[in-house]
Amino acid sequence: MASTSSFDIVSDFDRQEMVNTVDQALREIKSRYDLKDTKSTLELQENAILVNTDSEFALEAIHTILRTKAAKRNLSQKIFDYGKVESASGSRLRQEITLKQGISQDLAKKISKLVRDEFKKVQASIQGDVVRVSSKSKDDLQNVMQRLKQEDFPLALQFTNYR
Repeated sequence: MASTSSFDIVSDFDRQEMVNTVDQALREIKSRYDLKDTKSTLELQENAILVNTDSEFALEAIHTILRTKAAKRNLSQKIFDYGKVESASGSRLRQEITLKQGISQDLAKKISKLVRDEFKKVQASIQGDVVRVSSKSKDDLQNVMQRLKQEDFPLALQFTNYR
């Protein structure tokens, strides 16, 4: 009897790479001539980055720096969820950039339905914020991975626990 193979679909990022990204971005902000006197700050929290700066121009420059540093460290741009720009004390601007992790129930259902509809010999089950895909054929599982990579989901998806 053939054994069953499976893999998990998750949406996560490497926390240490994010720490390094914010650290590098902060160093570049401190050294760039156009941002040096803005007293801009980046603060990495548990699941968000707080940006504090003095102008809309500086905020856009910080976004660009942050996205560039994240891309160099193989972090997806889809993990950033830019919040509303608020005014802070001293005519400064503050923005919270939420870091998206985990697959929502709605998206998990959509992924599961896509797998079930297009691949008849493959099972997909939702386990919290993870979708487990299993099949007797490893080729089918690899076809599922290729198909999911073609879809443009609002999250960065990774495939783990392939066995």
